[in-house]
Amino acid sequence: MTVSPADAAEAFVRPFFERVLLPHRSLPSRNFHLLMGILGLLSLAVGIGFVSVGAWPVIGFFGLDVALVYLAFRLNYRSARQSETLRLAGNAFTVERVSVRGERREWQFQPFWLRVILEERTGTSNRLFVASHGRALAIGDFVPPATRSELAQTIREALMRWRNSLNRTALRD
Repeated sequence: MTVSPADAAEAFVRPFFERVLLPHRSLPSRNFHLLMGILGLLSLAVGIGFVSVGAWPVIGFFGLDVALVYLAFRLNYRSARQSETLRLAGNAFTVERVSVRGERREWQFQPFWLRVILEERTGTSNRLFVASHGRALAIGDFVPPATRSELAQTIREALMRWRNSLNRTALRD
């Protein structure tokens, strides 16, 4: 079987490992709108009750409460726009980070020398770094500590498989 140069180049660039990290949001967007509708109707009903007994200024505070809850959720969903893509392809381990504002940054590491460091902290907290040649980058800061521990192990295993595949290829040649 012959392999064309284009196929060989594509196989070289095809990701060996890829993971996209996204912040967890427990309330989907559809349910958020439902929650805000229920909260708004409930506040309106109770506010009308206060107006009927003569305490009309209270209805403004109910409206303010609903507006503040809405604002808090919107800010929370805005922070969910951030992401990190970890990719091991060819001879590069790439971390692409998209900030809350949509700004993209990319870091590349040589995977043969890459170290995965899980820094345990007091309590149940930890921090995950990838490091190589004197540079270190924290990854997955917005995911739960248990997910970072699992991710560290997954990256280590992927790097080990990648290195072993290089050794097998070198031995065949």
